[in-house]
Amino acid sequence: MSFAATRHSDRRISPVFIGIVAVMAVTGWAVWTEFAASAGLAVFLFVTSAWIVSLCLHEYAHARTALHGGDISIGAKGYLTLNPLKYTHALLSIVLPVLFVIMGGIGLPGGAVFIERGRIRGRWKHSLISAAGPLTNVLFALVCTAPFWLDALDGVPLLFRFALAFLALLQVTAAILNFLPVPGLDGYGVIEPWLSHKIRRQVEPFAPFGLLAVFVVLFIPEVNHAFFDAIDAIMRGLGVSRDETWCGQEFYRFWQTDEMCEVAVNR
Repeated sequence: MSFAATRHSDRRISPVFIGIVAVMAVTGWAVWTEFAASAGLAVFLFVTSAWIVSLCLHEYAHARTALHGGDISIGAKGYLTLNPLKYTHALLSIVLPVLFVIMGGIGLPGGAVFIERGRIRGRWKHSLISAAGPLTNVLFALVCTAPFWLDALDGVPLLFRFALAFLALLQVTAAILNFLPVPGLDGYGVIEPWLSHKIRRQVEPFAPFGLLAVFVVLFIPEVNHAFFDAIDAIMRGLGVSRDETWCGQEFYRFWQTDEMCEVAVNR
């Protein structure tokens, strides 16, 4: 019913998103074949475009779930077109997450689709809308790591393996950070409908600062080490070694690629 209430043009995939996917495909081919003169630049463009695609799918999952939950205003806002320029805060959803990948290799969660919660009835629907985004990151991580945990790496070029490992690392960090029950993040959105009105009212003023608080806490050395140790454990469980994610990140930072990683690829 809610799907029918949207116009076909509201659901048409944006040329902007198609362009980003095209960049991902071309640069992915360049990484696979080592066609590019600079392997690191090819990895950088491939991982960055794939990361933006995952961010678009993350926001789309929120929007599509909200549409089926009862918010028929979603279509008119352009969220179903997968166009990142339609988000309420493109800076938070796209620019900052990409900058954090470049600077620290962290999949910073974005979040900028405006959902009219008053149109949605039922606590489970509200929780599912919040969970839909990070669950997309979980699915993306499983797809990226499938060759590793399926032991299907025969024939996969080492450089492409490194790039997939780093891309998977970003998806895992994004999913974990997003699922934290911190005001302003999706994890809090999952539990918020089940909290009393009094608690929600007390917490509401802190929501704009939740992401900043997480970022600050991650700068504490002990927390940072514990966080990335947990990430490494998850990645190993998915069949990806620390060396593979490390070399993926090193090639991504093509301006300072580690020589050992270059030697490994050029063998």
